[in-house]
Amino acid sequence: MALLKYKEDQRTLAFIAINFILAFTGYFLFQTASWAILIPLLIGTCCFTFFCAVTVHNTIHCPIFKKKTHNKLFQFILSLSYGYSVSAFVPGHNFSHHKWAQTNKDNMRTTRMRFRWNLLNQLFFFFAVSSEIMVMEVKWVKKMYKVKPSWFYQWLAESVLVYAVKIGLLIYDWQAGLLFIWLPHFYGTWGIVGTNVWQHDGTDQSHPYNHSRSFTSPILNFFTCNNGYHTAHHMRPGLHWSKLPDFHEKHVAPFAHPNVNRVSLFAYLWESYVWPGKRVDYLGNPIPVPNKSVSEDWIDDLKFRSKDHEEDYGVESVDTEDTVDPSNIEEINEQVTPDTYKEMA
Repeated sequence: MALLKYKEDQRTLAFIAINFILAFTGYFLFQTASWAILIPLLIGTCCFTFFCAVTVHNTIHCPIFKKKTHNKLFQFILSLSYGYSVSAFVPGHNFSHHKWAQTNKDNMRTTRMRFRWNLLNQLFFFFAVSSEIMVMEVKWVKKMYKVKPSWFYQWLAESVLVYAVKIGLLIYDWQAGLLFIWLPHFYGTWGIVGTNVWQHDGTDQSHPYNHSRSFTSPILNFFTCNNGYHTAHHMRPGLHWSKLPDFHEKHVAPFAHPNVNRVSLFAYLWESYVWPGKRVDYLGNPIPVPNKSVSEDWIDDLKFRSKDHEEDYGVESVDTEDTVDPSNIEEINEQVTPDTYKEMA
């Protein structure tokens, strides 16, 4: 395990291995096993495919191996477990969402959802944003072909491999392929994109701490590799997931509003989508149906060779160790203290 930057990523590798075991066990047993066996296998495959999607998110921020070659090879394996190119996650997430969260340059902004029944906003978020994400991905790929060919060819190789395998498995047994390969891959993608809603909808993007919603449940964070600590992640995107809890306790929890610093995700989902099921901001105020907004093109304005973006390209980022974020955390903490927070609340 000396190949890993952090020993905690043994869990990451274990989750990927479990996902492959579940998926291919279900695939090859499909014609002979009973539904009493297939249904638990399918549920497990979907769950662990989502955990692999979380790993995709972690990997494009902080590649897990010390050597770039190993990270590039790992992305092929991860792409197969996730069902789509890992590199394709970079533009929409690292450059659009993280740079322009909840603005018209964020292709995954939650203000695009306009259903009065709040549950529908969560369920259909993926479908509302996916077409635009794909359009911007195509534009990004064309830019990368000229600006950063190494990223382009990594993306191309991942995409070719994934679809060759997925289509091949579909041809060999289309029923098993749909159920244990294509369906879990769709579920993982739908799930990881949908996390934006409960992480950001109704938060205050202009606030240094209340811009994201965090969930500190140990069980949730074990399986999602600390992705419940979302505020800390937005403050330090390149920080390895194993370090997020400590960062959260020191730099987020004392200053964030308690309504964005939750324990149970399931309690929040129940309140937001079942009972009372109302769309409210973190202060409890009703969120009016947002006006239709026109997305702005963030790619044309991006300075691709800027040093500000050197660590944003995933595996094709500049090789650096996990260093202190250039933003001055102490200065941020001086902006909002527990006393001034009480006044704001």
